[in-house]
Amino acid sequence: MRDTEPVRVNNARSCRQRWALATVTALAVSWASTAWPQAATHPNLNAQLLVAARNNDVAAVERALADGAAPDSRNRLGKSALLLACEKGQAALAATMLRAGADVNLASLDGVTPLMAASYGGHAAIARELLRAGARTDGSDRMHKSAWIYAAAQGHAEVVGVLLDAGVAVDAADEHQLTALMWAAGQGHAQVVQLLLQRGARTDLRDDRGLSAFDIANQQAQAEVVALLRPR
Repeated sequence: MRDTEPVRVNNARSCRQRWALATVTALAVSWASTAWPQAATHPNLNAQLLVAARNNDVAAVERALADGAAPDSRNRLGKSALLLACEKGQAALAATMLRAGADVNLASLDGVTPLMAASYGGHAAIARELLRAGARTDGSDRMHKSAWIYAAAQGHAEVVGVLLDAGVAVDAADEHQLTALMWAAGQGHAQVVQLLLQRGARTDLRDDRGLSAFDIANQQAQAEVVALLRPR
């Protein structure tokens, strides 16, 4: 996997290094923690809301909202209280913000939406609520990754199932024609691979390097996945 331009890889060691780098950087850079410099006693209601959300203090969040804080207030990285809750898997806080009318598709400055954050973190229950509230499954962040790709690449089978049930195409690919099956195969996520195969994922598709999911799993020495994908 790569997060910039396609790179031709001619040996297994380089490929393994690139996959490792993708996991550490391309799949993580958008999730850097955010420090809000103001205290909870800051007179700005919107700032109070964000501090309370950062601390997962639902009661304080509700007070700030009742006093007039804007549900879609965002911190300096463009993260709303709903997005912060989705990143951390804080279901009660996420539900509070949805009830308050928070924009379910409001992205951070990096283009990360609440659904992407929940998918990356494996928070399936929150993902379901976001989808019920109108979360869009299309679109990608500045790393050109979608909620669908994050869920598969991180190995979150339940979230993958939730997104499939919401209508995501099982063979939807990223900008380099890498499908969810390819991402899961390269990372060795056998449970996700099995689910995708059960839901009809094609094994004959190839990325822009000409590699199939089997080829990628084989290069990464993912023995369990190779066994699942080996042509019969």
